[in-house]
Amino acid sequence: MGPEAGAVPRRTGIVGREAELRRLRAFLTPVRQEEPPALVVLGEAGSGKSALLKAAAEEALERGFRVLRCSGHEGERELAFAGLHQLLEPVLAGAGDLPAAQRRALLGAFGFGETDHRTDQDRPERLLINLAVLTLLSDAAVRQPVLLLVDDAQWLDACSLDALAFVARRLPGEPVALLLGVRGDEAPRQFGEDVVRLPARPLDDTAAERLLDAQPRPPRGQLREHILRQAAGNPLALVELARATAGSSPPAPTGSAEALPLTARLEEVFARRLEGLPEGTRRVLLFAAAADAPDVPAALLAASAASANVDAWSVAEEAGLVRLESGRVTFRHPLMRSAVYGSASFAERRKAHLALAEVLGGDPDRRAWHMAAATLVPDEAIAAALEETAGRARRRGGYRVAAAALQRAAELSPEGRQRARRLLDAIESAMNAGEPLWVEKLAGGVISATDDEAMLMAAKLWTGWALAATTRQKAALSHLLPLAEDVVEEDPITALTAVGHAAFVVYSTGDDTYRRQMRALLARIPSDAGRDFDQAWTRAGCDPFEARETVLELLRSCLADPDRDVDQLTILGGAAWVLDETATAIRLLGAAAEHLRAATTVGSNATLGQALALAQFEAGAWEAAWASAEEARRIAAENGLEMAGRSAMFVGAALLALKGEAADARKLIDQAVAGVDPADSRALGARARWVRAMVAGVEGNHPLEYELLRRLFTVGEDPRPVHYHASYYGIGDLAAAALRVGKQDDAARVVDAVRRQLEGRMSPRVLLLVRRARAVLAADEEAEDLFGAALGDPAGETWPFERAVVLLEYGEWLRRRRRTSEARGELARALTVFEQLGARPYVERAAAELRACGVSVRGDDGASRGIERLTPQQLQIARLAATGLTNRQIGERLLLSARTIGFHLYQTYPKLGITNRAQLRDALSSMGASS
Repeated sequence: MGPEAGAVPRRTGIVGREAELRRLRAFLTPVRQEEPPALVVLGEAGSGKSALLKAAAEEALERGFRVLRCSGHEGERELAFAGLHQLLEPVLAGAGDLPAAQRRALLGAFGFGETDHRTDQDRPERLLINLAVLTLLSDAAVRQPVLLLVDDAQWLDACSLDALAFVARRLPGEPVALLLGVRGDEAPRQFGEDVVRLPARPLDDTAAERLLDAQPRPPRGQLREHILRQAAGNPLALVELARATAGSSPPAPTGSAEALPLTARLEEVFARRLEGLPEGTRRVLLFAAAADAPDVPAALLAASAASANVDAWSVAEEAGLVRLESGRVTFRHPLMRSAVYGSASFAERRKAHLALAEVLGGDPDRRAWHMAAATLVPDEAIAAALEETAGRARRRGGYRVAAAALQRAAELSPEGRQRARRLLDAIESAMNAGEPLWVEKLAGGVISATDDEAMLMAAKLWTGWALAATTRQKAALSHLLPLAEDVVEEDPITALTAVGHAAFVVYSTGDDTYRRQMRALLARIPSDAGRDFDQAWTRAGCDPFEARETVLELLRSCLADPDRDVDQLTILGGAAWVLDETATAIRLLGAAAEHLRAATTVGSNATLGQALALAQFEAGAWEAAWASAEEARRIAAENGLEMAGRSAMFVGAALLALKGEAADARKLIDQAVAGVDPADSRALGARARWVRAMVAGVEGNHPLEYELLRRLFTVGEDPRPVHYHASYYGIGDLAAAALRVGKQDDAARVVDAVRRQLEGRMSPRVLLLVRRARAVLAADEEAEDLFGAALGDPAGETWPFERAVVLLEYGEWLRRRRRTSEARGELARALTVFEQLGARPYVERAAAELRACGVSVRGDDGASRGIERLTPQQLQIARLAATGLTNRQIGERLLLSARTIGFHLYQTYPKLGITNRAQLRDALSSMGASS
């Protein structure tokens, strides 16, 4: 058969995957700036993923890549960093050149040394480990480009996946590519959207026929039709069914395999291939199937002791079931391993696991897992060993591994209370791993394991937390609020904890019914019950205006105690942010972030990061806000914290909109709200409408701008906020948009309603915005006094952008009344702020007004335009480089590799009209963008 047009080169031996191979070749091209540097091949078992990865590896080697490989194994999922160690082993010699802290963390994760326990909270060094991987790969890529190739990534341990996702998000600019093969149709959730997906779909009929024709004994007639139907385009199924049925008649169409899913059908086929094997061969295969990759040497040793037949392995290899090389056994396909293990009786599997446990006496973690696999009945000794394994995994950052070990330990615990205790410990690890659904399942186990009231209450609270974390808002509130109601009289502290969990959900949903229930509960909880920071957040989050003065007093009392841990600082920072104590919020949340950096942890700081980004955005620290939001978004994706990620995307979209990047802002805010029911997330919905309104304004679509802002409030004679907090911050923009489309009367009704609703209870920020709205809509005789009141309060300087907009509008008002000399001062002050922030549409508007006043504006000659072409990250890197920091020092601050920093600087120079690093400081200074 001659080659078809566009067919794959003959050397690959792959049939029907021409398009996929072309895509992989394109992925390996040197320049791919427009797409993520990670690609995942998705498909069911036997779809040819491994063959495609092998072909990609061969192509990469021909192009001069260094190829680093690893494969996930089902049993290794409980072994922290096992996959990462396998992947990096060829370049680990370069670990000696890593910064000392990174080197200690990485080698400690691989069991070559002890991690540096610098806190009493048993925190892992996950961030340092991930940075060490990034630095190691970046250094390796200096000599030649690197391809990371990971097969069966669905079985890779969670710690390794976390590290690879961390690296993948920081690869742009590096000659490093990441290629994964994953069974199923979903990429590992740690990667989020930052990966290209290449599905290995079933072969079409023509390709399936070609593959059958390529077999040693191609099936014909009804047998061929039956195989094509049964295989459903799966390449491995086509090959194996052709081999298994060679020379036979087609089975009856009503056989048991007919209705089974494909994987089960293939396992049945493989199991049939075991039937004719000698007993000794089946026995040694079972050892290999029970062992998985890290225990293969032990499996060989144990199998040798169990079988005197030295040819047993050779028989298995000749049958095409395994490959033997360099003292290791590899099953030709994972389904072969499943068939071997599944076809053995429990007694046979138990005997194999016990033998492996004996050989692995020097590895307590692997020994504990094999002992656990060898028993069906409770065993306290094994449970205790697994609990110790969990402790070691937790210290090395393996929260998911720790949770799995504790869960299995609980299953083996003879006594119910002990079982419940271990499940509660597992819950804490699962929570730190960002696995709320797992938390919920474990909490259900506690409820069935004990009647201890304290443990049951803890489990119920964790269930509520899990419901809230998975955005099942109504379910969370229906669980938490009745729980608080039941215990509020006899146990107000527990009631406060439940209401505190509910406060996050109530703020997100903005549902007035649930909010009234919360307020009623809080009225029955003494103000001195429980922890002061829980009191502050719960009351602020529930009622940021009505309870403002009371909560401010409580917040000040909390701040008098400097000895606060990260969680407390985060909760207090959230309370301060809701109350518009923005500077305090940044101080508290920033301190929490510094604590986390010192402890080098990840997992729970996405919530912190998005809150910090919000506060920084409002305070005018836009570059810091962008960096915080991007990092929060990445970490949220890595840990399944959906709402934190969406909030971080809002900050990014808001910044893009105010900087005039309308298309990018629209794309990001659409991503933030995708799949969200507006009724279940009024806070996010209100903020999304505001961003879209800003985009419409940038694009000159002022009717749409007003419509979107008007939808922040209800219609009718007494407009109410759609969200009891977020809606109010659009009131100034609503009034300004109304002026542009002739809707002043409608907007005035909303402004008057807001004044009535918040009379005497506005924060200085809301007061600034309401005064702005009134001034914009007022008649001449009132407007000047209102503008003066808005600008006369020094507290408004806390929110420089919002104050600068008032300056701009006041300047415009003055110029329209031909008071140009007065207008110049207000407009110049506004322009300075807008230029510092990079708010291009507002820069252009203020500059145009100044020119109308007869003022020549700096940058009219185009000298400052280069700064506007920089992305926020490029500007941040340029400023740091201008201070004299090296690429590596900048990378350590921004969690990027030195090569990535160099890549961004290389793109920055031509935009600024310079050619080298030495010119950065003067260039930025001349454009008003110096640090």
